[in-house]
Amino acid sequence: MRLRGWFIILIILLSATITLLLVQTFVPQKFLFYSTEFLVAIIIAYMFFFYRKVINPIRVIGNGLELLKEQDFSSRLRHVNQKDADRIVDVFNRMIAQLKDERLHVRETNQFLDLLINASPLGVVILDFDGHLSSMNPAAEKFLDISISETKGKKISEIGNPLSDNLLSLGKDSSRTFQLNDSHIYRCSRLAFIDRGYAHPFYLIESLTEEVMDAEKKAYEKVIRMIAHEVNNTTAGVTSTLDSLCDMLKDTPDSTDIRDVMSACIERCYSMSNFITRFADVVKIPQPQLMVNDLNQLADNCIQTMETKCAENSIRIHKDFADGQVLVNVDSELIEQVIVNIIKNAAESIGQNGDIYCKTSSSPAILEIADTGEGISDDTQKKLFSPFFSTKPNGQGIGLIFIREVLNKHNCHFSLKTYADGITRFRIEFVKIK
Repeated sequence: MRLRGWFIILIILLSATITLLLVQTFVPQKFLFYSTEFLVAIIIAYMFFFYRKVINPIRVIGNGLELLKEQDFSSRLRHVNQKDADRIVDVFNRMIAQLKDERLHVRETNQFLDLLINASPLGVVILDFDGHLSSMNPAAEKFLDISISETKGKKISEIGNPLSDNLLSLGKDSSRTFQLNDSHIYRCSRLAFIDRGYAHPFYLIESLTEEVMDAEKKAYEKVIRMIAHEVNNTTAGVTSTLDSLCDMLKDTPDSTDIRDVMSACIERCYSMSNFITRFADVVKIPQPQLMVNDLNQLADNCIQTMETKCAENSIRIHKDFADGQVLVNVDSELIEQVIVNIIKNAAESIGQNGDIYCKTSSSPAILEIADTGEGISDDTQKKLFSPFFSTKPNGQGIGLIFIREVLNKHNCHFSLKTYADGITRFRIEFVKIK
């Protein structure tokens, strides 16, 4: 029976009792008195029954609400053998089961998303509502060269990283591609997701360096090979023909002038061949043969090679090497060529009367070559390490490409930048020896 039925019975019993009491007031009889007492006894007994049928189920449902308040989704309510209450119990148990399933699904989804974000090659930087760093995945820590444990709670502007400075320039729901002073290229986006009714900002950082460099390399390798093939074949034929003509004209009177012109053309052909060969050398950079070397010794060898040439232009080279040996696992020939090229570029940037500073440190293994030259402008900064780009009037634009390729083959971190003090620094961080 439903609660309404039990309640109607209670009302009938109470009404009958009240009626008997009223009748007994006007017509006092023993029968009516005993009947009233009997009805009162029945009502008292019924109240115990009514408590079990009505009040106890309400208390059980109240206990269920306490479980819901404490978010205990593993417990269930038992039936109380009351039709209406048991319907509520069934609804409550189904609701708890659905909440448990939804909660488990959300946890599994969140765990999957956490694993996906942590394993993603995309850098993910999440901010709180006040713009402070909340969390980031390992890829973002690598790109920004920071640890979330050290920077959590800070603002992006407080990181002091070239990439983080570029992130600040992004507007809401915008994307841009940035090329840094270490030749790395990133596509960054500033987006937001809704959390508790508010827009929660985050950044996505995608590294395009390898893809862009591979595309560049395939393009300029193809161009260089094609040009080298055509130029070398042409110059070889021209020089051979001119040599033969010169030999034929040796005994011809008044042929000195024309033979001089031919000799000049031959020299020009050789120069053109050497010119294109230097481009081809960039394509043919061998894989490094890694051996443990002392970075101090490698840098010192290169300084000795360039010291005399720099002295001719009143350029002084200063050494500030770390104490002891700075051991690095590198190809000594390739790295020495890189260091020589960097010092040569620094000297050309200075021109006359300046200083070059060569500094090493051991923990981590770093080589820094700084110069007091004219510096690198913001426009030039964006084009550094681009194929065939050069600021020199007769430059070929392959020096920094060679440096980039060699350092990338050694998995080195490097940067080239003019700082606020006017000093241009080329900084190379070598991989630790395991």
